[in-house]
Amino acid sequence: MAWRVSGLPRRHRLVGLWLLLSGAGLLGGALFAAWLDSLYQPHGMARLALWLGCFSGGATLLASGFVLERRLFTPLRHLQGQLARLAAHPDAPEVSPPTGWLRDLGADLARIHSAWQEDRRRLDDARTEGARDATRVSQRLEALLQTLGTPLLLCDRHHRLLLYNQAAERLFAGHPGLGLGKALGDLLPTKGLAEIMATLSEHGGCREVLIPHDEHWLHVDLRRLTGDETLLTLTDATTTWAREFGPQADVDRLLPALRRHGAGLISAADALAHLPRDDSPELRRRLETVIDEEGDALGASLERLGEAHDALRRQGERLVPLWSNDLWAALDERLTTPTITPVGMPAWLKGDAPVLLEALAGLLETLAEHTGLAEFDGELCLGNHRVYLDICWQGETLPHRRLEDWRHRRLERLPHSPSVEDVLRQHASDVWSLSDGNGARLRLPLPALPRTGAPRQAIPPRPEFHDFDIANLPAPDIERAHHALHELEIVAFDTETTGLALREGDRLISLGACRIVNGRLLADETFEQHVDPCRPIPPASTAIHGLSDRDVAGAPTADQVLPRFRDYIGNAVLLAHNAAFDMLAIQTGAADFDMPIIDTLLLSRALDPGLDGHDLDTLAARYGLRFAPGTRHTALGDARVTARLWLALRRRLEARGIESLSDALAFQATALDREDACTP
Repeated sequence: MAWRVSGLPRRHRLVGLWLLLSGAGLLGGALFAAWLDSLYQPHGMARLALWLGCFSGGATLLASGFVLERRLFTPLRHLQGQLARLAAHPDAPEVSPPTGWLRDLGADLARIHSAWQEDRRRLDDARTEGARDATRVSQRLEALLQTLGTPLLLCDRHHRLLLYNQAAERLFAGHPGLGLGKALGDLLPTKGLAEIMATLSEHGGCREVLIPHDEHWLHVDLRRLTGDETLLTLTDATTTWAREFGPQADVDRLLPALRRHGAGLISAADALAHLPRDDSPELRRRLETVIDEEGDALGASLERLGEAHDALRRQGERLVPLWSNDLWAALDERLTTPTITPVGMPAWLKGDAPVLLEALAGLLETLAEHTGLAEFDGELCLGNHRVYLDICWQGETLPHRRLEDWRHRRLERLPHSPSVEDVLRQHASDVWSLSDGNGARLRLPLPALPRTGAPRQAIPPRPEFHDFDIANLPAPDIERAHHALHELEIVAFDTETTGLALREGDRLISLGACRIVNGRLLADETFEQHVDPCRPIPPASTAIHGLSDRDVAGAPTADQVLPRFRDYIGNAVLLAHNAAFDMLAIQTGAADFDMPIIDTLLLSRALDPGLDGHDLDTLAARYGLRFAPGTRHTALGDARVTARLWLALRRRLEARGIESLSDALAFQATALDREDACTP
């Protein structure tokens, strides 16, 4: 049992020593009083005074310890907690005044706190004023990058990502290698890129390279910017290749054959025309056979040329996916009268939106002139390979003559003033009017798309997608043990399980993580995944984290999730609260987690051995951290608070001269003998 006693916190050892001495004093006094009583046998007040005198030492020691605990030691611990909170969060809104014999320090502490806050406010105001112009430029740059449709990546000299825009985020959606501070090699094959980046000119020279990405090939333009940063501009070369080596190549191959068959047909016809009618009947038959064969071959080649031309037109870059409700809304905004109301189920189609809108606006004006109506319905009907765009109204069908007039109308507001007939040809379409029993409609077939479902909502602007200070961090090949704490790339994670007995069969059911790069908690670069434990979740566990068997049904297993989580971590350091439990939950053999691990539970115990309460809830209250509503006991919610707790503890560690990763790991090891692997 000796190792248990030595493992007690200092306060518990002091309390134990006080109780031991008090008990020894009382017991010694009782024995001494009994000996004197048997020796002198006093009576009355003398006997009472003898016993009281013998117990006075132990009682005084007991009472003194109790008073000191209530009036001095407890207020000191309270003051220590307040100072720890102020050290971590100088801008804390209020400070609880000391109690007991330290009550008189309350006014001084409040004054120091207010003066500290005032100084910080003045410093912040000065910093804000000095950085206002830079912030304005940065905001404009961010707005530009948000709307730019070309994927951009910016890397430092160590090939770490300093910036990426939303177009790059869409291109690499779900890829674990995309993230600030992560190595470019985790995102793209850098064998050829690294050689080119090393030879880029410092005067803005551009180099180009093709690299594979999934089932596509990316055309990458690399340009050296001011300093050692490299800008990568990415475009998908696969579409262009498909056009150039597909239908375009067919057209290129067919043209020589057409010329050859045409030349043969002309030569044979010319020879037949100059051949005397009564001479050489055999030669005439042969020439006629050649003409027939060349004519058939020419017709077949023309048919294939038409098919290739149609395929090439369908691959035109101007035909893009359109959501029918967006098309109707844009058409309604363009027109004051008449108006069009969408009916039926929306669907996807393919078209050149500006050209199609101009043609449809002219068509509605034609319909309004013919019918005298000011309101029409728009409906999309699905066919086998086409989508039928219908404009419906109550009345007679549109006469063929008026429809032909519309087809030959020139769209003057478009470049080159194409006709509606040209627009229909561009979309491989036609137009006709028909009666449907309840009125009339005008039908326009358009290319269909296999896509289903409404468009996803626009991605809100990211709170952060660049951090140029990453370029000032040490090179990734330097030993991480000597990295300063604020330079570490950290992944804070948390787990939820079927129970606490992981060595007895309980398993992982949820995993959440977030990243800290260059001392900043990134808001959206997170990892969150439910896990199928392949066993029932006990109701007692569901009552804590809220996850039931229904929530994890169909989720991937741990063997599928953990390798993805390992890719998300990359070269980062792991962070957890009570890491012993969470590491036990993910150490299943599916992935190797051999990186350093920082434990906020151990750090808190090592920093404040005299304070009670080092669970996550108590520490969050102590340092003024708050869980977002409904996120306590969720893996990602607890991971976020753990990350913010680390940022608070880091200031206190640096104040004690603990500035590197190796220092922090050695410091937290001093609390290992008090670790409780079941602390939530």
